[in-house]
Amino acid sequence: MSNSKIGLYYKNVMADIIGSEHGITSQQMDDLAKETAPLISKLNAERNEGKTPYRDLPYKTEISQDVQDLASRFEEECENLVVLGIGGSALGSIALQTALNPYMYNLDSVQREGPRLFVFDNVDPQQFGSFLDWTSDKLEKTVFNVISKSGRTSETAAQFMIVCQMLSDILGAESLRDHVVATTDAKKGTLRTITDELRLRCLEVPDGVGGRFSVLSAVGLFSAAMCGIDIDLLLEGARDMDKRVSDTNFSQNPAAINAAIQHHFYNRGKNISVMMPYCYALKDLCDWYRQLWAESLGKEVNLKGEKVFVGPTPVKALGTTDQHSQVQLYREGPNDKLFTFLQVDNFDKDIEISPAPDCAPELGFLAGANLSRLLNSEKAATEYALLQSKRPCLTVHFDKVDAYSVGQFIYLYEVTTSFAGALFDINPYDQPAVELGKEATFALMGHPDYQDLAAKIQPVNNIDEKFMV
Repeated sequence: MSNSKIGLYYKNVMADIIGSEHGITSQQMDDLAKETAPLISKLNAERNEGKTPYRDLPYKTEISQDVQDLASRFEEECENLVVLGIGGSALGSIALQTALNPYMYNLDSVQREGPRLFVFDNVDPQQFGSFLDWTSDKLEKTVFNVISKSGRTSETAAQFMIVCQMLSDILGAESLRDHVVATTDAKKGTLRTITDELRLRCLEVPDGVGGRFSVLSAVGLFSAAMCGIDIDLLLEGARDMDKRVSDTNFSQNPAAINAAIQHHFYNRGKNISVMMPYCYALKDLCDWYRQLWAESLGKEVNLKGEKVFVGPTPVKALGTTDQHSQVQLYREGPNDKLFTFLQVDNFDKDIEISPAPDCAPELGFLAGANLSRLLNSEKAATEYALLQSKRPCLTVHFDKVDAYSVGQFIYLYEVTTSFAGALFDINPYDQPAVELGKEATFALMGHPDYQDLAAKIQPVNNIDEKFMV
């Protein structure tokens, strides 16, 4: 077992640090504990009743076994793995790859323990076309993983149709079984029909698990396993965090504390949640978090059917990069943000800073220090500056970035989302506002079932030249 841990440090949101106007007083923290503690037992009960199936994924050994069996099938013959998916069908794969494989993974065969990985979560024709040109003579060694529970997501369906045609034209129609893996619903849907008809190799999207909660299923695990990531250790880390976030003692439950703090500040005008990792490997976990937070908590109505229009706005920043592009706003702009830093204590690789040039002795203070010290000093400096401006700050500390700690982080934020949903009294597992945009796309692309909607859209779609300057 890995002994790497993550921990949530919340002292710097307290009134003792930033004052009672913007910080949480001891009495307020006691009140938050009283409000949130009963929800721990409530969520544990919902989990035991099967109402939150994402929480069982770390224990589904049959999923990881199916993933590993299929990955081993392609081990010798796949040099390029291409994921076709969008939103929750892509962000988890990207986040795991960035976090757990070297920066030069795709370019350096020495650093690579599996195929190159390409994830296409958009339909930009220039981007996709450039890739298709590159891969057209490499198809023999390329596998496409198309991920869609329904198969009716326009972006993924369009990509898949193009790829199927290309494979058929170049390698023959019978090649699809050897070059396509479909991750979809076990029983129904357009992609399931295609999978059964073409006898494609397949993995399952588990019932009741929305895309943004699916990274610890075959949706995220297949590309991870293919690319040499230890998915057993990832799931072990998630199981470790499951014990911690199930603890009915509020003061020992990081998800309950995190959600309570987020909810408190939202209700006091700090409705923007900034996540800022001081580690490049963690940057795409912030993209994953943005979808999780936005799609789960941005809701028009509460569970009573009342219109509430709630939802914190998640923002991604990267240390140290965004110290030079965002911190001016963060310190002197509106005090409407809660900051969450991600800090790594031990990096797998470190570099000592070289001596200063003779002509620039003023740089000598840097010489001999490691870049990790500089990076974490930058984090501490930014946090100090924000605290001087009375801006509340949380920090998630990573002992190190490995599959175990990343599994903990993913599970921590998934369960934090469930707690936040309960505190906001909304359903964090649906996304009704997404549907109209999907249907409008169908209409604009000529779907026969949406002709009436297309007519309604047309006036908006027409360009009024009076307003073009």
